[in-house]
Amino acid sequence: MALYSEKVMDHFRNPRNVGSMENADGIGEVGNPVCGDIMKIYLKIENDIITDVKFETFGCGSAIASSSMATEMIKGKKISEALSVTNKAVTQALDGLPAHKIHCSVLAEEAIKSAIKDYYDKNGIEYDKSQFPDCESCGACHLH
Repeated sequence: MALYSEKVMDHFRNPRNVGSMENADGIGEVGNPVCGDIMKIYLKIENDIITDVKFETFGCGSAIASSSMATEMIKGKKISEALSVTNKAVTQALDGLPAHKIHCSVLAEEAIKSAIKDYYDKNGIEYDKSQFPDCESCGACHLH
């Protein structure tokens, strides 16, 4: 069996939604100090819908594939749907990741949540803080 699925290889070789975004409504940047991967996700939101999403990822093929798949999963969706995207859903959508690369899908989930939290904070929108990881206190995953 191959180490990486065809979907992982496709999203690595042909990543979707790559790039930065001017005037993004929400920006999420997360990193993993152990592996060195950094993900940045940009959101354009209109009427509670993610109308556009872009990403910039510095990392391995699994990190790039996870970012690409995650952006595809949330584009055109309501914010509430995007918040429900888990690392397991990203991994499943990619037809699996090796166990030692699961952290890449975790970063994708955290980047989405970080970008949505940024959107809420910028616009003074009340939100349930329990929906968002609190890594500011531990510094293990978010870059601040």
